[in-house]
Amino acid sequence: MTTIKVKNEQEIIKKLSSYVEKISNDAIVNRGRFYIGLSGGSVIKYLCEGLPQVKTDWSKWTLAFCDERVVPEDSDDSTFGCYERMLIPKTKLSRNQFIILKQGVTAEEAAKDYTEQLKEAFKSDNFKFDLLLLGMGPDGHTCSLFPGHPLLDEVDLKVAAITDSPKPPPARITLTYPVINNARNCIFACSGAGKAEMLKRILKDKEDLPAARVQPKEGSVYWLVDESAAQNL
Repeated sequence: MTTIKVKNEQEIIKKLSSYVEKISNDAIVNRGRFYIGLSGGSVIKYLCEGLPQVKTDWSKWTLAFCDERVVPEDSDDSTFGCYERMLIPKTKLSRNQFIILKQGVTAEEAAKDYTEQLKEAFKSDNFKFDLLLLGMGPDGHTCSLFPGHPLLDEVDLKVAAITDSPKPPPARITLTYPVINNARNCIFACSGAGKAEMLKRILKDKEDLPAARVQPKEGSVYWLVDESAAQNL
């Protein structure tokens, strides 16, 4: 695990973009394709601002979601909807490069369908992302894996449904740890004093919180934090 401290949110955006550029280009050179998992929340802002400056072969990207809310695409709660409005128009990405939640079905059906879409994208049952871009909530959750929730111990499903999310909306799908910890790289990006206490609990006190369980077996995990977020480290 590597902790990278930078001055402020703008520096996070620059540093995050440089990591994405390097990892994407390495993946394309070595394996011909780049598989990335996106998150919602503040990660959307960082990526929509930073990614348009990245120099990469956009046509070789496949984009999925670390978790997604089971809502219509035009809802403000749809993570894909946010990227469709705020990122696609600024890059050479197209809608068909995104693995998108099936509409009009239950969370369980959506999770099964998402698993099948990932199998098709990876041409394998082994979902090995080159990069997962992760957020951390004020309770230490990441993806839609919340403290004390049974999904923390899920080992069979690669994409799971959750219908009792403590954070609205309640119905979501999420990648599980077998996929998260199979990634080549995971990056958390955290800024602001509001993250400081939880970062201390995870990075310094080593509490067993969902974000702390992100430990790729053969990959790297980076915590990219600004001065305000890192004040207790």
